[in-house]
Amino acid sequence: MPRVKIFAGKAAASYERAKLFIKLANDVARVVNNDPSVGDRLKVIFAPNYNASLAEKIIPAADVSEQISTAGMEASGTGNMKLALNGAITIGTLDGANIEIAEHVGTENIITFGMTAEQVAERKRAEFTGAEAVACSPRLAAVIDALADGRFSPDDPSRYKGLAEALLAYDPFMVAADFDAYWDAQRSIDQLWRSPSAWWRAAILNTARMSWFSSDRTIREYAEEIWRVRAD
Repeated sequence: MPRVKIFAGKAAASYERAKLFIKLANDVARVVNNDPSVGDRLKVIFAPNYNASLAEKIIPAADVSEQISTAGMEASGTGNMKLALNGAITIGTLDGANIEIAEHVGTENIITFGMTAEQVAERKRAEFTGAEAVACSPRLAAVIDALADGRFSPDDPSRYKGLAEALLAYDPFMVAADFDAYWDAQRSIDQLWRSPSAWWRAAILNTARMSWFSSDRTIREYAEEIWRVRAD
């Protein structure tokens, strides 16, 4: 299915790794967007200086919301709520608010994948490495090789070598561990998109059932359960 992948973000001046990720997103975009074999089936965009004004354009236009923080890291926040409220179908790990969204919009209207928080903790205790994930996934191995050999950075072939090495070592965020499950989740999205009536039913139910995440309800619960004040 044709896709446009939109990345957006910013990094603090001293955040070297985050800046490298932004550079990588732009390097991947340059390669993909100029590949004639891909044509109009895949495009990659990095929108700089992400802010509320940019979000006002991206969020209502999005068909898919990718919320892929490792389970147990609690990295998902209100962004996934805004996207679901606007009818985007979530591809998400079992992390943070993704779990609550699944409970309220229906597990059949959200696509979850990957490890549970308990499984992540177990693999951490076993000091699971990215190399173990790569050994079981030829597709992931090809991705890591492309990073390491400079395919996305011909002007500086070693630019992402350190990043590839870090992914292969012990990585507490376990970026590589859910790769194949993520691939399968994307194929589920493809299948759903091929059925417009099923897609729009899921999108509409996401919007309709997100009312539980109302700020009014949230503040009322905080007042009653945490602050112990009347929420009139």
